[in-house]
Amino acid sequence: MRLLVLSQYFWPETFRITEVVQSLRDAGCEVTVLTGQPNYPDGVVADGYSALSVRTQVRDGLTIHRVPLVPRGRGSALRLVANYASFVVSAAVFGPWLLRGRRFDAILVYAPSPILQAIPAVWLAWLKGAKLVTWVQDLWPESLSATGFVRNRQALAAVAMLVRWIYRRNDLLLAQSEAFVEPVARMAGGTPVVYHPNPGELAFSAQPSDAPPALVLDPGFNVVFAGNLGTVQALDTVVAAAGLLRDVPDIRFVIVGSGSRGDWLADEVKRRGLGNVQLAGRFPPQAMPGILAQASALLVTLARDPILAQTVPSKVQAYLAAARPIVAALDGEGARVVEDAGAGVACPAEDAAALAAAVRRLRSLPAEEQQRMARQGRAYYERHFDPAVLAARLRQLLEDVVNRGDDD
Repeated sequence: MRLLVLSQYFWPETFRITEVVQSLRDAGCEVTVLTGQPNYPDGVVADGYSALSVRTQVRDGLTIHRVPLVPRGRGSALRLVANYASFVVSAAVFGPWLLRGRRFDAILVYAPSPILQAIPAVWLAWLKGAKLVTWVQDLWPESLSATGFVRNRQALAAVAMLVRWIYRRNDLLLAQSEAFVEPVARMAGGTPVVYHPNPGELAFSAQPSDAPPALVLDPGFNVVFAGNLGTVQALDTVVAAAGLLRDVPDIRFVIVGSGSRGDWLADEVKRRGLGNVQLAGRFPPQAMPGILAQASALLVTLARDPILAQTVPSKVQAYLAAARPIVAALDGEGARVVEDAGAGVACPAEDAAALAAAVRRLRSLPAEEQQRMARQGRAYYERHFDPAVLAARLRQLLEDVVNRGDDD
């Protein structure tokens, strides 16, 4: 199958789509990527790239076409809007030229916010006579209101009209969460909607490395949070829970990652004098299995919001694969996965007292019970989130769409 993957984000940015593309290639697809210049999460273009350049790379047998965009910057809503809009325009303008003479059976859009990046894919699918499939990672316009990025009701209604237009020009829509299926289908008209979860990270499927871990955790009950440090992660809840647990000297929160609230988090830890919070910084994906394997427990948090409750954070898959007990301080789908797996304990989102109690409860369990949770989480991961299994399923979904079109 000749497949074009369109995503604003791609390697060296650490989004799951990079590994999905590798898995699709290994599953026998001939994959080409159309993306932007890497600038996430730091907000500046990575070394060796230029914001205004048009560039083609070949990496691991993959052809990667990059179009110009405005770097997202840090903390500026205007720059962020310019970043999103510039990719949409550049992909629509430069994409046909970069892909000239190429034919594709299908175009797959990886669509975290913003869903607007699917607009150039609609244009390219028409030009190439290809089937269009969008993998919905965030619900728009709901996620805009959930994050507070857009509050004006008229603006949200206009975005909803645009989302309906995008959805209805697809041949298939994939939803990363089971809870996404109904709201996506409600806006999709006659476009089919299928649940297809995000896979775990390839690093957790590889053989364990003999190299020492990139970060060695100190002795104690280490509660590790790994990933983006953003608004929706409810980091104030983590900080407050750490304050409530200062009476248990061996409990430590280890924060691994970076993001828009990283500076706030560092200032708040210092202001509160939280010696039981360690800010470890960001590490490459390949280092994460070795770090997570040392954790006593792995922490996933989200803010309290009906839309976020429908989302399964991608770190849940990584945590299940790491085979360590999980503390899930969130509502809805993410908590359901952890509970269904029997992989840990869950508590309501944005409830610092409940989070502190959950950590205490997990710490008090016998080691055998903690290990049982860890094993159950890994088994659930292998059944539901293994990258090779999901890549084979995704290829089959794409082939079904193409073949259905051939039969029409």
